[in-house]
Amino acid sequence: MGGFPGGTAVSLVTVYDWPTVDGQAGGSPHLHTASTEGYVVTGGTGAVETLSGNGYERHDLARGSVLWFTPGTVHRLINGSGDLQLVVVMQNAGIPEAGDAVFTFPEAVLADPEAYLAAATAPAAPDLTETERGEATRARRDLAVDGYLALRERVEAEGPAAMKPLWDSAARLVSSRTESWRRLWADGPKAQADATGAHLDALAKADPAHLCDAHVADAGDPAAKWGMCGRLETWDLRP
Repeated sequence: MGGFPGGTAVSLVTVYDWPTVDGQAGGSPHLHTASTEGYVVTGGTGAVETLSGNGYERHDLARGSVLWFTPGTVHRLINGSGDLQLVVVMQNAGIPEAGDAVFTFPEAVLADPEAYLAAATAPAAPDLTETERGEATRARRDLAVDGYLALRERVEAEGPAAMKPLWDSAARLVSSRTESWRRLWADGPKAQADATGAHLDALAKADPAHLCDAHVADAGDPAAKWGMCGRLETWDLRP
């Protein structure tokens, strides 16, 4: 059985130190529509601001902090010390990379699929220099922060119910992608869970056949990318 344990993905993130309109440095606020995300902080200090069914919360981050959040949770990484770094563990390897995330752009952008796509994918445009790609990533972050700050104000005033329009928009934006996601899920997390069930059945009969297939896998060198929250080092860990 191939694939990283649990059908997860792992990346190293050096959180952006670019300041924003509210004076805080950090990444692009966004949510995931199908996957839970976990943070393991390896260096520096900062925070993650979240908007969820719990309303607005701010969680301090330091080396050794571990937290995770379920689909629909808006999260915004704040780089307090200037050198915040973390390991991200992402459920459903392949699905987040296939467009599972939705940015907190202003409502007018979220309501226009073409405008949303243009804003979300601007850093991936062909023929950009590395400097231009970084500038496009920062502009995308700033647009997401603008929408996030307005949403946060509504959530603080009205409670979690103010999240509903964003969740509606997010579901509309990704609905056409779910069939391809289902295949990624079936080949990854579901296949691994099914294999564990088969292993338990075999072990109950003292059958060691799967143990004879033992092997070690090496993901190789990571690829560097401009991510949503910071500079990424990623591996393709799908089966």
